[in-house]
Amino acid sequence: MSDKIKIIEKHSRAIRWFHWIHFPLLMMMIWSGILIYWANRIYIPISDQLSESLRINGRLAEGMGWHFMLMWFFTINGALYAIYLIVSGEWRCIFPNRHSWKQAFFVLLHDLKLTKKNPELTEKFNGAQKIAYTLILINGVFALITGLAIYKPAQLGLLTEALGGYEAARLEHFIVMVIFILFFVVHILQVMKAGWNNFRAMITGYQIIKPASETKKGQD
Repeated sequence: MSDKIKIIEKHSRAIRWFHWIHFPLLMMMIWSGILIYWANRIYIPISDQLSESLRINGRLAEGMGWHFMLMWFFTINGALYAIYLIVSGEWRCIFPNRHSWKQAFFVLLHDLKLTKKNPELTEKFNGAQKIAYTLILINGVFALITGLAIYKPAQLGLLTEALGGYEAARLEHFIVMVIFILFFVVHILQVMKAGWNNFRAMITGYQIIKPASETKKGQD
């Protein structure tokens, strides 16, 4: 067994570009969406005192302006990312296979400290990551569909009706935002848990693989 440090390519330049462009776009979409939601808080009652302290009260027009502008950049970047996944074959690294669900179960048990054994990683992503990344892609598509349905309910009446009407589409769009927020929180926690080496790979594209002896020593 080799005791030399290895440097391998983990993320292509395109993947890193799409990731770091999408990250601020998603954050700003959530921020502007909150400004819009605050004008009519029908799902989660929040006090006016909190909204005033956060300075997000009475900013509906500003929120709509930002949201509708960012929507196009969000959609274009997402569409280009999907095209790249298909053309490059990277979709094979993202989409779950028949083994992913079983592996995801054991990854969850390990993350919850219910077992000490961490499933062996034989691919770029583990089963839990594959499922999460695929679902968040689907969530992004649904965000666009529900967003368009409440953005142009008259012009896109058939779409709005297919989603259950305007009120239903608005609720669905709100749920989409909640899913994005939950994914973001879990993703950040997992990045912190994985450590600097994993985070650096998303910046440089390369990951450092330490010798097995050194890895074992660090775990003792």
